[in-house]
Amino acid sequence: MKILYHHRIASKDGQYVHIEEIVTALKELGHEIIMVEPRSIKDKQFGKSSKVVSLVRKFLPGYIHEWIEFFYTIHDFIQLFKTIKKTQPDCIYERYNLFLPSGIWIKKLFKIPLVLEVNSPLFNERDKNDGISSKALALWTENYVWQSADLVLPVTHVLADIMMSRNILKDKIRVIPNGINKNKFIHQKIDDQAVKNKFNLKNKLILGFSGFVRDWHRLDIVIDAIASHKTENWHLLLVGDGPVRQRLEAQAEELGVADRVTFTGLISRDLIPEYVAAFDIALQPEVVAYASPLKLFEYMALGKAILAPDRPNIKEILTDEEDCLLFSPDQKDDFILKLELLAQSPNLQKKIGLGAIDTVNNKGLYWQENAKTIANLFSELKKFKD
Repeated sequence: MKILYHHRIASKDGQYVHIEEIVTALKELGHEIIMVEPRSIKDKQFGKSSKVVSLVRKFLPGYIHEWIEFFYTIHDFIQLFKTIKKTQPDCIYERYNLFLPSGIWIKKLFKIPLVLEVNSPLFNERDKNDGISSKALALWTENYVWQSADLVLPVTHVLADIMMSRNILKDKIRVIPNGINKNKFIHQKIDDQAVKNKFNLKNKLILGFSGFVRDWHRLDIVIDAIASHKTENWHLLLVGDGPVRQRLEAQAEELGVADRVTFTGLISRDLIPEYVAAFDIALQPEVVAYASPLKLFEYMALGKAILAPDRPNIKEILTDEEDCLLFSPDQKDDFILKLELLAQSPNLQKKIGLGAIDTVNNKGLYWQENAKTIANLFSELKKFKD
């Protein structure tokens, strides 16, 4: 099958990991993938954001950069048109973005099936975090694109419920959570000693977190927990970087535990398995309500003892005391209580770590399985169209 993959991601971060993994998995199945994406993304290093987008959003009023986003649709439509005329794809797979109806327009023009991957309700998200000036335009583009796609693929049932509240038919929705690359995280023996030696972490109980660190991740509560357990050998290993790094480092310094917190900075994607393998307890202190966190699947595949909040989207994947330990985010001390329980019981760590591996296998939480599902959906759509 010839699949046109369409997206507008301009930064190589967790979003692009999803893109690369799905594209790789579809190619492994024998499908031809044609990319229509921003030119700037091709040579960008992992972890690098678009400077142009950042500058536009920083210095221009909201309504101006929002209309610039929308008018990008014209350029994007032309690129799609040229690519489709040249390559004649069988179908379109699009990663949803706000202010981007061009994929739907081209689908309707050429009568090509389009499947839409949706990772977040971007209107709600952006309106809450940054504010949206052109609300009517933004909401229209989101609803129009969601409703016009042949199928929509939200990453959680929580997100599916949000979509259904916008009058998206249940029959058009297929929930496909994020996954893991079995070739990178499963089918190889991963040595964690180099990482432990590099950061002098031998004989430490390593509390680990990987990813781009934001305020809402609530890693401050982990540093508080370390500070309140001065006689324990707990050490926080933060694999990544982010806008709250300096604040967390200042907090650790103020509490006198700076020597028990390590930031690695940005790490090559190829090295992530080695770093996560060094964790004794893998942390997800908080989560966006509708998200399917990539790090969670990495933790699971490597058999880590996961400590995560008792949230509906987390419980779509994990089960308390079987493949994770859940704490109540609404009870102030429950995180520390559950962390103490895990830290004091190597047997419990091992049990839920093995349970996590079983869950990955039993639920087929692999990018390769996601790609098979996507290809089957396209085959069904093609039969229906024919």
